[in-house]
Amino acid sequence: MPHLNHRHGPAPVIGRPEQIGTQERPEFFARVTPLAEAHATERVLRDADASLGFRTAQPEVTAGPIPVNGSCMGAVLAMRTAAAHPDRVVAAAGLHPGLAENDMSPEDIGELTAALDAAGAGHTCEVDPDTVHGCTMADTETDTDTDAFDASAPRRHWERPPPLLDRTVAAAR
Repeated sequence: MPHLNHRHGPAPVIGRPEQIGTQERPEFFARVTPLAEAHATERVLRDADASLGFRTAQPEVTAGPIPVNGSCMGAVLAMRTAAAHPDRVVAAAGLHPGLAENDMSPEDIGELTAALDAAGAGHTCEVDPDTVHGCTMADTETDTDTDAFDASAPRRHWERPPPLLDRTVAAAR
């Protein structure tokens, strides 16, 4: 996915503290939240069009369907990109939401699964038990001042999407 906040300057638009604990969290999210809220669907789709056009024009990119992948807010953008470009995007993977226990309720997951089933989309929704959003980030604490980080989460999150995306792209070609 493209640099999400490119309209506000080069990355990083907002520097991260070394540790995002309960004391740093309010100020950090007060600065980040307006940037996230600025990503209206129309803006996201313009960025998706530009990103897909640029990436698919690169000489190392072969013709045919492509996968998209994102984490946290990038997961939402990946899903919106796939929905807006079903002729070009054959597979999408998203982590956070995708899913830590506190990201989506069981009802939300059921609604998502039902919508994907109704659309005839192959899909997998996995919930990492006993984790919270941010479980892949070693420098993040929860609101209860305990580590959100789960040492096994980064490995799971880096190992699961590539085979899924590779299989789906291969089957579509």
